[in-house]
Amino acid sequence: MKVILDTNILLSAFLTNGICARILKRARHKYFSFILCAPVLNETKRLLNNKFSLTAREIAFFVSVLSEAADEEYHPVGVLSGVCRDPDDDLVLLCAAETKTSYLVTGDKDLLVLKEYQDTKIISPRDFELLFGD
Repeated sequence: MKVILDTNILLSAFLTNGICARILKRARHKYFSFILCAPVLNETKRLLNNKFSLTAREIAFFVSVLSEAADEEYHPVGVLSGVCRDPDDDLVLLCAAETKTSYLVTGDKDLLVLKEYQDTKIISPRDFELLFGD
């Protein structure tokens, strides 16, 4: 199964030791095919720098962990607008559609309210973790 992890999941995985960290660990151990969406990666790096004041070295380390875990880094080629109530999230939906992703894991209510986009199920990290049953 192909999975995109949204920015809030990646930030939580890096900054806390909870469900999101376990999900990233599963990605690193290839429990699923992790698609690293370029707009998500760019937003994550920006927030780590601007909001959390991480150093360039710390950000580079996190990016290397994500790159190692990812099966693919995807840059969207199409255009999508007006699907999500937060226009910035349309790029994430576009990545999911273009890569035929099974799941978009997010804590973002603007995305979660959609529940599904095309063939991609949009679920919380807790619900995603329940898929593994261990």
